[in-house]
Amino acid sequence: MTIRFLADESCDFTVVRALRRAGYDVLSVSESTPRAEDTEVIGLALREERILLTEDKDFGRLVYSHGQETLGVIFLRFPTFARKQISRDVLHLVRQQASKLAGSFVTVQPGRIRISHTP
Repeated sequence: MTIRFLADESCDFTVVRALRRAGYDVLSVSESTPRAEDTEVIGLALREERILLTEDKDFGRLVYSHGQETLGVIFLRFPTFARKQISRDVLHLVRQQASKLAGSFVTVQPGRIRISHTP
């Protein structure tokens, strides 16, 4: 299976550009459906068979508290001082852990990756 991504509006666009340059299929909400509600975004990702890239904590609530079905979520938590490495860390994750992304909720922080299976 080829990994495809949907980048939420909150996702740093440097991540979108880096993944596209590396040959990945990345659909950006800001380009396709700006101002979409979170439930619409997660539904679009599921319908399009894309892993969601986001910096919005609300997607964790939708997945864990509300049982929202998803193909997978990559939640990016990078403070201001570490923003320069965000796209590099995401590319590293995708290249090294591709087989573990589908069906997972992945939290990426500077120097730390946590992969959990979605409920």
